[in-house]
Amino acid sequence: MIGYIGLFTLIVVAVTSSFASISGVASYRLPLQHRLHLDKVVQLLTLLSMLFAVAAIVVLAVAFAVDDYSIKYVSDNSNSQLHLGYKIAATWGGHQGSMLFWVMTLSLWGAALSFIQDSVRRHAMWLMQLIVAIFAWFTLIASNPFELNAVIPTQGRDLNPMLQDIGLIIHPPLLYVGYVGFASVLALALGSLFTSSLEASANSTQWVVSARVCAVVAWLFLTAGIAVGSWWAYYELGWGGWWFWDPVENASLLPWLTSCALLHTMMLAKHRQLVFWTYSLAFITFCLSILGTFIVRSGVLTSVHAFAVDPTKGFSLLAILTIIFVLAFVSLILRSDSLHSKAITDIRTKPFLILIAANLFTLATMVVVFGTFYPMVYELLGLGNISVGAPYFNLLFGPLSIFALFVMGFVPFCRWKSDEKRVLTPLMAVLFVAGLIAAFAVVLYYSLHNAHVGAEWSFWAFMTVWGSVWVVLSHLRLLYSHKMNHGLYAVILAHVGIAVAAFGSAMNAEYSYEMTRKLGPGSNVEFGDFNIRYLDTHLYVARSFSSEQAEIEITPLSNPSKIQRAYPEKRHYPVRVMNMTEPSMTPKWDGDIYISLGDKVDAVHYAVRIQFKAFVRWIWFGALLVCLSGVWMLLSPLFTPKRVQCENSVGGTNVV
Repeated sequence: MIGYIGLFTLIVVAVTSSFASISGVASYRLPLQHRLHLDKVVQLLTLLSMLFAVAAIVVLAVAFAVDDYSIKYVSDNSNSQLHLGYKIAATWGGHQGSMLFWVMTLSLWGAALSFIQDSVRRHAMWLMQLIVAIFAWFTLIASNPFELNAVIPTQGRDLNPMLQDIGLIIHPPLLYVGYVGFASVLALALGSLFTSSLEASANSTQWVVSARVCAVVAWLFLTAGIAVGSWWAYYELGWGGWWFWDPVENASLLPWLTSCALLHTMMLAKHRQLVFWTYSLAFITFCLSILGTFIVRSGVLTSVHAFAVDPTKGFSLLAILTIIFVLAFVSLILRSDSLHSKAITDIRTKPFLILIAANLFTLATMVVVFGTFYPMVYELLGLGNISVGAPYFNLLFGPLSIFALFVMGFVPFCRWKSDEKRVLTPLMAVLFVAGLIAAFAVVLYYSLHNAHVGAEWSFWAFMTVWGSVWVVLSHLRLLYSHKMNHGLYAVILAHVGIAVAAFGSAMNAEYSYEMTRKLGPGSNVEFGDFNIRYLDTHLYVARSFSSEQAEIEITPLSNPSKIQRAYPEKRHYPVRVMNMTEPSMTPKWDGDIYISLGDKVDAVHYAVRIQFKAFVRWIWFGALLVCLSGVWMLLSPLFTPKRVQCENSVGGTNVV
């Protein structure tokens, strides 16, 4: 019964969104008075689509909660012994459920778009509903989460043990809201191209005002989703890494890079600079979101956490991506004569730095795209198998990141216009040299202090730390400016957050170390500045797994009275017949002591892997600052569409 109700709600979503998009297209041939009435119909259908999409996801969640194994998707991804929270999260834990969540999120964004006060709202509404209809019909036909079992099983197969974590509750929804949010940006951009009065000053840039709010919200959720996913991979997989350049990780990084470029160019598009850049990035960012979905679901790329799905479904997504990409850029080309963009004439101004930033983000995107898809293309051409891993990405991404940091550090010393007064060069030189000295001292001290564990001087760490300190010093100078506003506070948080994360990632890459030892009750080993003592092994049985838990004592050699306990585990999930490693993480100011249990050597001893992950938490602290910058920007009174519109009309100052 629940399955039929869910199927009905999904059919209603597909039908209402289809009628809404058809009505929007039909309105082109109607007089203005009838067009306004039809706009109200489109808005009503948009709201109905949203309500039934939410109902569909709620129905599927209820099916998981009550263990309705008549639905195939529920029986494949749940079990009666699973905790209720994980049952609900399993709603989007597989392919079919995640596509339904996509449809619901698209519908929510579409409903929000129908209430904005914008000259391109009418076109944006039906364009958004067209995207909803495409994904709703795809989900209904190719990935129906309400498909029924021919024979109802008495028990489900259980959720993948790797997904039985709070990360599943938080990480995918954040990513989906971020991915899908850029559909609204694309709809607004396309809507502006479809307006008949594009040549008018008010209409050619007005869409950027509303689209910028949507872009910041989507970027904020995407950033938070990537950060949570990074933390989840760090503590769940037991490998101790926070980023592996896995294809699915790259899938979320691609739209993030282009969305960062988009947010920068939008600041100039309001004032008729980098207009083509802004349109192109608005289109490409959502297309890359669909490309990420293709990567996860196509089966053409191997990944630790990709969905194992029929490749034909993945290529259906690729067809959708192609249609949207072609439609968007053909529209841009056809209206290119009506778009006018002012040139950037002075390299000493912020617009020039924004142009450099857009190029750097684009180049970084190309590096990731090539490294991710080159092995697939190489294999499809029959040339054999090839692997592109971390060395490739680190070699190319490292210099780009360092250059970006130094460019970022010059932002506070530039002005929007060449005729405005600039900060004196001596102050800039003093801070630049101070950053160099501080970076040299930090890297030298840390390499000498940890020489006993193999630490050495690192040129890459030095350059990254120099760039990071330079960014922090130059942006802290803004705190003493007499012209501070909410927008600048957001800039400081974002740029300093990036600098802190870059510092953490560089130090983590260069100064982490590890060892593997055979340990059991009563044995101990020295590890860096600590003594690691294995005290005992505890056995316990949880609701859905059994566990062997080690109790380990960590004692600093310099302060034996400051003792900490760690409890790494080996878990066995009987339904899926899978073993999982649950590591322990003991935080220090400069890193984590990360301990994971390997295979059992004999009756009481394990192969224990002990790692020191230098400055790893600094990475997520930097990500937190970046997320806070997005929140600050949204709460800024200067960010509201009304205020920006007034500033544009009178030629007021820019807000970063």
